[in-house]
Amino acid sequence: MLVGHQPKEFLLAVEALTVSFDGFKAVNDLSFYVDENEIRVIIGPNGAGKTTVLDLICGKTKATSGSIQFRGKELTRMKENEIVKTGVGRKFQNPSIYDDLTVFENLEISYPRGRSVFGALTFTRDAAVRDRVHEVAEMIFLKDRLHMNADLLSHGQKQWLEIGMLLIQDPDLLMLDEPVAGMSVSERAKTAELLNRIIKNRSVLVIEHDMKFVEDIAHKVTVLHQGQILSEGTMEKVKNDPKVVEVYLGH
Repeated sequence: MLVGHQPKEFLLAVEALTVSFDGFKAVNDLSFYVDENEIRVIIGPNGAGKTTVLDLICGKTKATSGSIQFRGKELTRMKENEIVKTGVGRKFQNPSIYDDLTVFENLEISYPRGRSVFGALTFTRDAAVRDRVHEVAEMIFLKDRLHMNADLLSHGQKQWLEIGMLLIQDPDLLMLDEPVAGMSVSERAKTAELLNRIIKNRSVLVIEHDMKFVEDIAHKVTVLHQGQILSEGTMEKVKNDPKVVEVYLGH
């Protein structure tokens, strides 16, 4: 007897996702799929619904209808903290780091074990924590800044530190909203290097306007317009799509 063909397992499957605010559909019947170890970039004009998509995935905004499955678990029924525990990490546009703590302390405080009240009370700075902090600090180009206060870092370094604070929690999906906004050219190049390095065992979903950066990192690009997919595929394909040029890249 032939066994039926098994459907492909995606890390993230967004299907028929819709959210309405007072009758306005910010995201309208949206479906897309993210593979394991993939860097997916969402681009599109302002008001296209890009940030709302991340808000829906991390539970900050509740969907009106549709499904968001992450490793087969339905996220639309979960609270934000439950979604974090399933392995979804989110970085917002402005870095939220602890300015008065050192880089080391910022990373240490984000280590998963310190999250509950009991965990925080019994938390000891053991070798496992130290090793992980050093490993992440090297990844984010801050190993020689570990004992510097976070408020002394450059804008780009603060962004890296916040990415590190998510990485130390080891999420399977990392979502970043305009990570290179305000960065210098060299910081942007290093951020591309960082993202290409961290997808060995996770996927990254990025919203970005900087097309050069998108070209440096994207495995696949999804173009949103008025809450729907206008085009999807490689950067090359999307860049040459007349609809995308007209609505977005031509401006």
